[in-house]
Amino acid sequence: GTVTQLNRRRTRAARVRQTGPRPVITITLIGINVALWLLQIMPGSYVTDLLAYVPQITAVQPWRMITAGFVHDPSNILHVLLNMYSLYIFGQVLEPMLGRARFAALYLIALFGGSVGVLWLASPDSWVVGASGAIFGLMAAYFVILRSVGANSGQMLGLIAVNLVFGFLSSGVSWQGHVGGLITGGIVALVLANTRMLSQQAAQRLGLVSVVIILILLTVFRANLL
Repeated sequence: GTVTQLNRRRTRAARVRQTGPRPVITITLIGINVALWLLQIMPGSYVTDLLAYVPQITAVQPWRMITAGFVHDPSNILHVLLNMYSLYIFGQVLEPMLGRARFAALYLIALFGGSVGVLWLASPDSWVVGASGAIFGLMAAYFVILRSVGANSGQMLGLIAVNLVFGFLSSGVSWQGHVGGLITGGIVALVLANTRMLSQQAAQRLGLVSVVIILILLTVFRANLL
């Protein structure tokens, strides 16, 4: 009896370790993006107009810097499919690794950073939609975390480079958002990787808040110049 119970418990523990916690935040983000895209393609829908980011109206409607990351090109199903596939691939690895709250913070801060990149580097009348900035943030974070644990990160670096080059060469793709998200995601991951101890939780929160404050200051400064 006791040995059988022990083996059963071990098997259950091994199964939990193999499957890991479900990437709830990742699945929720994908659900929101897909639901909004379905609303976008409905005839007479104003969803894209209401949520897309346009740098020149940042001072009046700053929330678009976040909402634009949840809508995609309504005329191109590949845009939403590829972004959601990438989100799933990186989310299912990073979310269990970081925990739900940290993963959500990484995603949203990188998304914000992508919009700051658009604000500073793109034309003020650009229309930008898509989760690419946040996804580039996840890529950068994964690269930084691999480096911090001493794992081989060469393939990851190659993948980021290919995606960045593709963004620069393709018309209609916001490379500015990619660069902004990439830099921000990398910085957030550096904060997380260097404050892993339980005793460093306050420093971690301070680090993340500092990144957000810097992004807000960059936004305010640039928006006032437009």
